[in-house]
Amino acid sequence: MFLKIHHAPGAGDVVAVCDRELLNRTLKDGEIEVCVSDKFYGSTPADEEEVRRALSDASNINLMGERCVTIAVDLGLIESGSGIMIGTVPHVLVVRI
Repeated sequence: MFLKIHHAPGAGDVVAVCDRELLNRTLKDGEIEVCVSDKFYGSTPADEEEVRRALSDASNINLMGERCVTIAVDLGLIESGSGIMIGTVPHVLVVRI
């Protein structure tokens, strides 16, 4: 997985995580087209424990891919089936208020 933390003063951090095989790919499903860019998701690999720590402390979360979404479900941050599917790839946004 790849992980990047975007610091947004006054708004809380945004933690972006994607599964390794999705980085720098463009996903398409009908009219939806999403570029899974290293500019947003980062280019430094992260292991499961690093992802768990980052998600636990995040104000806002952007997840792209089955493995990182499963971690969020395991942490109780989201329910299974949350978010949308872009083709066969799950995508979830979490905003904590």
